[in-house]
Amino acid sequence: MVYFTLCFLILFRSNRNKWSGWIPLIILLSFTFIKKMDAQKLRPREYGIPFGILPTGDKNAIQDVQGVLVGHVTLDNGNQIHTGVTSILPHGRNLFKEKVPAAIYIGNGFGKLAGFSQVKELGNLETPILLTNTLQVSTAMEAIITHTISQNENEKIGSVNAVVGETNDGALNDIRGRHLQVSHFLEAIKIADDKTILEGNIGAGTGTVCFGYKGGIGTSSRKLPQSLGGYTVGVITQTNFGGVLTISGVPIGQELGKYYLHEALAKSDGSCMIVVATDAPVEARNLERLAKRALFGLARTGGIASNGSGDYAIAFSTGKGPLLDNEAMSPLFLAVIEATEESIINSIFAASTMKNGDKMIPELPIQEVLPLMKKYNRLQPVKK
Repeated sequence: MVYFTLCFLILFRSNRNKWSGWIPLIILLSFTFIKKMDAQKLRPREYGIPFGILPTGDKNAIQDVQGVLVGHVTLDNGNQIHTGVTSILPHGRNLFKEKVPAAIYIGNGFGKLAGFSQVKELGNLETPILLTNTLQVSTAMEAIITHTISQNENEKIGSVNAVVGETNDGALNDIRGRHLQVSHFLEAIKIADDKTILEGNIGAGTGTVCFGYKGGIGTSSRKLPQSLGGYTVGVITQTNFGGVLTISGVPIGQELGKYYLHEALAKSDGSCMIVVATDAPVEARNLERLAKRALFGLARTGGIASNGSGDYAIAFSTGKGPLLDNEAMSPLFLAVIEATEESIINSIFAASTMKNGDKMIPELPIQEVLPLMKKYNRLQPVKK
C-alpha cells in the first residue's frame, strides 16, 4: 500500500486535475491499511519464542481439531463497555442429537460455570460452550436454550444442559450494566467457523486482565506423531488471572517488577477458562484426566489459582473408533500442557492496551520482553 501511494503521488504531480478527486479515498485507504497492520500483532512463535517439544497444528489453534468451530462477538464502545462472548462448537450439526464425550475439571471453584453437574454425571456435552463475563451467564444460558430448542428434530425436548464459562471483566467493563443481549450470544454461535483465528481483545476476552497486563482470548494446538496415533489437541483460553508471569521458563514478571506479592501488583484474583478439544477417541473419565493437565499448563505461565480465581478446564472429544486405554494418554497429557501454556501467552501477546475512564490496563511491553528472552537463551532464530 505504501508503494501504491507513492506511485499515486508521482502520477498526481503530472496529472493533477485528472487525479485530484481520488485524494481523499487514497489517503483513507492508506491509513486504514496502516491501522490494520498495526493491529495485527505477531504471535510469540513469530518472534522466536519456543514452547515445548511437540509440533503445532497448521493453524496453531483449537480449530486444528477437525470439525471444531469458534465464534466471537465483541461489544466495545471505546469507553466503559468492553465485553463479549466466545462460542466453541465441537461440530456444526445438532449437538443435542449428536452429543460428544466431555468432562470438566475444577482447579479452583471461585466461579459461575453452568452445566457442570450433568456433564459430570453423564459424561457428555449436548450444547455449544459459551464464554462470557460473570454477570451474563444466565443470558448465555437463555441463548443456548433458544438455539437448541429451535433446531430441527428438537421440537419435543424439555431439558437442555447449557454449558457456560465466565471470567469477571469488571476491571475494564461496566459489568453491572449487563449490556450483552441474547442476540449477541446467538450470533456468536451462528458465525462460528474453523478458519477465523482471533486472539487478544476479542469476544469473551475483550475486557480481561492477566498478570497485571491486558489479557484476552488465546489459542494453540499440538499434533502427536503418527507412531502415537497422529491425534490433535487444541486449546482456547479466556485469561483473566494473576501470579508471576513466566514465558517459556523465563521469569518475565520478576524481571519487569510486576508480579503477585510485589508492591506493583498486590492482587492475583481473577479466573481462567480453558477449553480443550481432541480428535483422539477418549471417553469422559480420561477426558477429565486430560482436563486436569490443562491446569499444569496454566501453572507453567506463573498462574497460581488464587483464592478468588475461578479456574476451569472443559475437555471434549470428537474422535471415533476404539477408545484409547490409560497407557495411551500420556502423550495427550503433554500435548494439552504445552498447548494451554502457549494459548495463555498468545492471549497476552495479542492483547492491546485498554482504558475505562481514568483506569488503564497496559499491554505486555513486548519490546522489553524480547531482550529478556534473549538474556535467558530462550529466543530462537525465526524460520523464514
